[in-house]
Parts: sequence; structure tokens; C-alpha cells
Amino acid sequence: MASIRQVQVTFDCAEPERVARFWCEVLGYVVPPPPEGFADWDAYDRSLPPERQGSAFACVDPSGAGPRLFFQRVPEGKVVKNRVHLDVRVGTGLVGEERVAVLEAECARLVALGGVFVELLRADGFDESCLVMQDVEGNEFCLD
Repeated sequence: MASIRQVQVTFDCAEPERVARFWCEVLGYVVPPPPEGFADWDAYDRSLPPERQGSAFACVDPSGAGPRLFFQRVPEGKVVKNRVHLDVRVGTGLVGEERVAVLEAECARLVALGGVFVELLRADGFDESCLVMQDVEGNEFCLD
């Protein structure tokens, strides 16, 4: 049986670079180097046919531990709740009000980047508190 060596998470979106840059800030990811022969991603993008320009963007974990995130332009808009979402683990090991304070502080940072606060789900005796947000195009994710 083959073992999986890498995972890429792909987002369908309207503005790939905008969404990718938001997630770079959320996760501390970086934009990978452009293809060989191009000084930067803008030069690469200009080399594409007009209909392909701005159609994709990516970001990577600089440590190499996390998955590559790929953002691709699609014609349709988001109309329903995501079936898959990212949990951004900022409160690991914390409980109660200390956890909520960390979640709320990170939420404030992400709102300043264009994220949207949706709701705080308080601990219920089974699950610890988490905070639901949306990225710059409305994709749901949790601060956990």
C-alpha cells in the first residue's frame, strides 16, 4: 500500500491572491518562490493567457510541516456552508476564560485582516470553547 506523503488543501474562490494572502497572515505561511525564469509572481501571471491571469495562487508553511494551500478561481460564488473547514489551533491546552481570551484576541487580529467573526461557541461540558469565523470570501473556519 502506498503511503501519503503530502496533502494540499484547495480553496475555490473568486480572488485567489487576496484569499491566499489572508491565509498567509492567519497561519504564518509564505508565498512560495515563482517558477524558474520569473522575477516574481506578477511577471509569471503576465506571461499567461489573459483568461488564466489571476486564476490561482498558493501559500506554504515555511517549516514544511503544514500542507500547501492552493486557491483557484471558480466562476460560481459560495452559496452554502463549507463541508470541510480549517481549525486554527490557537487555544490548545487552555480552558475556561483563559481559552476564550486567547480566541478573542486572535479573532480581533484576524478581523483587522478582513476576517469576519461569526460566533463564540462556549464550552458545553463535552467540547471546549471555540470561535467560528469566515475568511475574506466567507469560507468558514474555527479558532480552536
